[in-house]
Amino acid sequence: MLARELETHCPEGFIPARLTVDLYQPVDNAAFDLRSTVVRRGSRITVADAALSQDGQQRVRATAVFLTTGTEPPGQLWSRDEPLPVPPQESAVPGGTPPLFKSGDRDWSEDFAANQNADRKIFWQNLPPLVAGEPITGFQRAAILGDSTNHVCHWGTEGAGYINADVTVALSRLPIGCELGLRADNTIASAGVSIGSATLYDR
Repeated sequence: MLARELETHCPEGFIPARLTVDLYQPVDNAAFDLRSTVVRRGSRITVADAALSQDGQQRVRATAVFLTTGTEPPGQLWSRDEPLPVPPQESAVPGGTPPLFKSGDRDWSEDFAANQNADRKIFWQNLPPLVAGEPITGFQRAAILGDSTNHVCHWGTEGAGYINADVTVALSRLPIGCELGLRADNTIASAGVSIGSATLYDR
């Protein structure tokens, strides 16, 4: 919902490049209030803040950075080049399908329990609309699945032992199509504090 609110401040010709959410209070399944403001609107960058409150108390806040697009600079750069697994059956119809899970070299599966192991995890999802009667946007899809980084990185033999305190989603472009994957890339933990990073991708 914070991504949806912030997206209203994205100027024409800009794309969402970063969303950071601080999750410092639980949000109840009840009515809430969303407020947002533009912090900076420039020719190349726009920054907006949003906050969600319940019962007069702020529960979570978020910041989005929107950038203009342009041509790539000249020259060659190193980049990671490895295949990103996708399920064989394409789901091109928006509206939501059950999530698929993949552990290590195992096949894709809808069986949540079968993936409780110490292997590298991948989620694959076609998300339903966030708000009834309103199509879900690519930015909203990325924000929702990006929030699952904690789970995909920390899902082990005893379940997921960490709770999100924050999440940051960085985008070089908006997702194409209605399906998205999230692959665990790294986890670094010490004394009960962990950082997980994952790659968000489409077909």
